[in-house]
Amino acid sequence: MLILGISGGFDTIYSLAYNLPFWLLHDAAAVLLDNGRLVAAVEQERLDRIKHSNRSALSAAKECLKIYGADFHDVHGFAFSHSESWATGWFEKLFDPADGKPKDFQSLLGRTLECEFGQGAEFKRLHYTDHHLAHSVCAFSQSAFDHSLVLSIDGAGDDKSGLISIAKGNLMQPLREISLENSLGMLYLNVIRYIGFGLFEEYKVMGLAPYGDSSRFRDLFRTFYELRPEGEFHIFTERIAVLRKAIEPRKKGTEITSEHSDVAAALQECLEAMVMHLLSWFRRSAGESNLCMAGGVALNATLNGKILRSGLFGNLFVHPAAHDAGAALGAAIDAHLKWNPGFKPFRLEHLYLGRDIPVKKDLFAQLKAWHPLVKVEMLEDPCRATAELLAAGKVVAWMQGRSEFGPRALGNRSILADPRPSANKTRINEMVKKREEFRPFAPSVTEDFAAEFFEMPSNARDLPYMIVVVYVRKEKRNLLGAVTHIDGTARIQTVSPRQNLLFSELLSQFRELTGIPILLNTSFNNNCEPIVDGVFDAIQCYLTTGLDYLVIGQYLISRNDISDASYLAMSVTVPDRVAIREINDCQGRGQRGNRAEIYMRPHNTNMLRIGRSTCDLLKVSCKSKSIAELASVLGLSALERNELLADLKALWQARYICIAPVE
Repeated sequence: MLILGISGGFDTIYSLAYNLPFWLLHDAAAVLLDNGRLVAAVEQERLDRIKHSNRSALSAAKECLKIYGADFHDVHGFAFSHSESWATGWFEKLFDPADGKPKDFQSLLGRTLECEFGQGAEFKRLHYTDHHLAHSVCAFSQSAFDHSLVLSIDGAGDDKSGLISIAKGNLMQPLREISLENSLGMLYLNVIRYIGFGLFEEYKVMGLAPYGDSSRFRDLFRTFYELRPEGEFHIFTERIAVLRKAIEPRKKGTEITSEHSDVAAALQECLEAMVMHLLSWFRRSAGESNLCMAGGVALNATLNGKILRSGLFGNLFVHPAAHDAGAALGAAIDAHLKWNPGFKPFRLEHLYLGRDIPVKKDLFAQLKAWHPLVKVEMLEDPCRATAELLAAGKVVAWMQGRSEFGPRALGNRSILADPRPSANKTRINEMVKKREEFRPFAPSVTEDFAAEFFEMPSNARDLPYMIVVVYVRKEKRNLLGAVTHIDGTARIQTVSPRQNLLFSELLSQFRELTGIPILLNTSFNNNCEPIVDGVFDAIQCYLTTGLDYLVIGQYLISRNDISDASYLAMSVTVPDRVAIREINDCQGRGQRGNRAEIYMRPHNTNMLRIGRSTCDLLKVSCKSKSIAELASVLGLSALERNELLADLKALWQARYICIAPVE
């Protein structure tokens, strides 16, 4: 029995008929279960290249079927990661019944399905799962626990912000809902706006917090919430505005001062206080020694580390796809349990569930097409050759096997470096990430040697998903300068051959050369795109960053001596997520003029002005003509061509356009 679980919105990559707010139905994803076993999972952002995409995940569903070699007509049923009542309520709020669009939520899903799978596509069975129940089922069912306390906690979902339950076998008994007014996710978001961060940047503030002193604003933050009997807490959202007077609010992109990091520290402390208060009560009242967690707040690895080290629970499992993409998996498992009541869910084995790299012959053909810009060399032993490059101080992008499901690169779509020189943090930020200096990089370590370098809790000898922070052993902190955070912690990934044979072998080869079974591991992307998925994404990221080398499968990719002529021989296209417009408006008192802008659809974000020549060329761009051919048609002079190329390179680096071999 095949079941597709889906989360996300209704607009396709090509159509923007509904234009949902970006905070609604974000982190779209699709997962595929075969008789209850997870066989494929793809996040929509990996396909449409929009971070946290809230487009329809049915193109991701199509990719899941393709990965598994199945057809749409093989699917037994669909599962959606929200309740029917919530979905219907939002449908009625968002859509005018007289505008000719579908009349109800299920009809809307049916139309979206038909857009991807063609005429005649229809739901055979549709199962709705309450959002927090989906998170809870996702966490518990893949934990391998027979019984557990389960906490789902995020910003908002189905008119609440959390759910705490007791699970045993296939039964999930809700114990308490956490209301929207007491949303820990929204508290975090409301506070970080005062220090220059916004939606989907909560993880940055978690990284900033260890640089701050929580005592500076502790008393102020204690007025924002109240701990009440029986694990209850209340958040006084209206009081948060006092921060405007207490600190100098920071504009995005400006300098971060000590008071901003002190706010981050106080915020992290109050989040931990409320969660520990809640969990302590239910640990005593329910008498349950196991804990499972999911939901966006459960991505706070510092919080998870504190829970693990507290000894409050004998066992902790935080689902690595704790964000809303994971809710698609929970909904699918919930549907399978409904249709197969006696089924026992499978423990999560790994997260390498997306698209695979091409077979050797096809891969070489794809790489060879880029020959004006890159050199391609076949490696007899990719692990040994890559380990030697890393030991020599090179920064290498590593792309192998199937892509990861979830927000972390776990050794198949990774950027790797030597974990020892602390300068590597700055170097990688400058060459690739263009991100804040305070954010730490994670270590990947062979499972057998983890306890030698890190303080591994006795109840968690393997931590394979970068979802928990542990302490680096004091005597190893200076040695591991590139992956030890300011407070002596690290967001660790343990690696074993049973989960990732090739990555485990690479770590072993690096240990043979250096004595260190650890690599710095960060996601293979730049600061303005999701993690790379396919070969095109990988080449594009490599060429628009300062990475030293790229290894895909058995091939080593390095740069050619790239000239302007090399770029002129390539094609340029505008992705479907990007739009261009020309505007005639007021440019001064009594003066009007034309300007051209390029921006990200659907919400007109990241808007940039572009030159006239660039605009004209992009309007006629296509995969079958080179930039030189298009420039010639437009009659551009040599100077205009030089200016055009500079614009195109900048736009490519920011992912407004694609530069690729001519087809």
